[in-house]
Amino acid sequence: MNLTRDTGQLPLIRGLGGLKPASLVSIISQLTLQETWEEFLAYRLLKGRFNWHEFDEADAFVEKKNYLPLATKIALGEGLGLPTKKLINKMGSGKKRVVYSFAPDEMLILKLITFLLYKYDDLFAPNCYAFRRGLKASDAVFKINKAIRGQKMWAYKLDIHDYFNSIDIDILLPMLKEMLADDLSLYHFFEKLLTTNLAISNSQVIKEKHGVMAGTPTAPFLADVYLKEVDRYYYNKGVTYARYSDDIIMFAPDYDTLQQYKDQMCYFLAQYHLEVNPEKEKIYSPDEAYEFLGFKCHDHDIDISEATKKKMKGKISRKARSLLRWSHKNHIDPEKAMKGLINYFNRKFFESDDPETLTWSRWFFPVINQTEGMKEIDHYLQQNIRFLSTGKHNRTNYRVDYEQLKALGYRSLVNEYYKSSTKE
Repeated sequence: MNLTRDTGQLPLIRGLGGLKPASLVSIISQLTLQETWEEFLAYRLLKGRFNWHEFDEADAFVEKKNYLPLATKIALGEGLGLPTKKLINKMGSGKKRVVYSFAPDEMLILKLITFLLYKYDDLFAPNCYAFRRGLKASDAVFKINKAIRGQKMWAYKLDIHDYFNSIDIDILLPMLKEMLADDLSLYHFFEKLLTTNLAISNSQVIKEKHGVMAGTPTAPFLADVYLKEVDRYYYNKGVTYARYSDDIIMFAPDYDTLQQYKDQMCYFLAQYHLEVNPEKEKIYSPDEAYEFLGFKCHDHDIDISEATKKKMKGKISRKARSLLRWSHKNHIDPEKAMKGLINYFNRKFFESDDPETLTWSRWFFPVINQTEGMKEIDHYLQQNIRFLSTGKHNRTNYRVDYEQLKALGYRSLVNEYYKSSTKE
């Protein structure tokens, strides 16, 4: 495949009427074009979304044009198959969340569509940070801190309950039709995708409303469309405001003004048939550190939030207890269980088998400038590794010293943070 250099000129694509700028050709038509797939794969490779083995597989898929049968069907107006519904564990909690997926080739088609949908990126307000090309969660935190620096500001933070799966499709579709007015073929694809209220659950076909289907590649884009005008409202009013998917925070110079912003937000969400998660709703006074996207911010200091620490400790404790039960049941040497816990959290913190997933360190390390939160998590993980040596939480566990933990593969968050800072 060719990795072409960006010349600043609009790329030309062969449509039904000959060569046209890519922006004038329907995204649906582009699904059948090999050059579109090659550009998509090159972008994902350069962004680190593939390892080389995965890239070779994807490149072979494109080289053999295995995408063509499904892409042709979609171009002719056919939809995808039924999504599969499943429950997965929410990170750091014992709760479950509902996600959806399609067949592998359909998911790949949806990923390509999502890649091409960035042509509409400039239609979103600058205070929307979720799934925007060139914007990250860290940008939201840094921009907010800069905007409120030196001021005594009140803050209101909220989380929308089950956002993606709660989106009302009857409200979304007119918004989507307006945004995709230049590409009605794409709109009709989404209309078919979103109005099929069927899914496969436990090998059975069920009828349900499932919003934009969390877990599918196009869901983040559709979720941004749904609250696009809400974001724009606060942006036009000059409110210090940020939204990252279902997490929203806004600031005001006094409590009464903040209450007005909050009341307006609650009104908007009611109109969109959305609900606030009361467990994640909070007002912060000017003297408090506010929490957003897993970060705790106060003046210039940025650390890991209390909620993040609590979630991670819960995950560590549950995993340690699970490994202890497994080791007792199977008469496994405690050292093997200890290694298992270490390896699990090394992957969780620093590595990932899923190239779509931001590792814990990639999310937090570039933003934080304080290490107290990581020290607390380090200490808690060390306690639980030692717990697996005896099955009890007591002082005798400290016979396993820090050097022995390192010999088993343990990596400290604080140490890895300072290593990453040195490289930058």
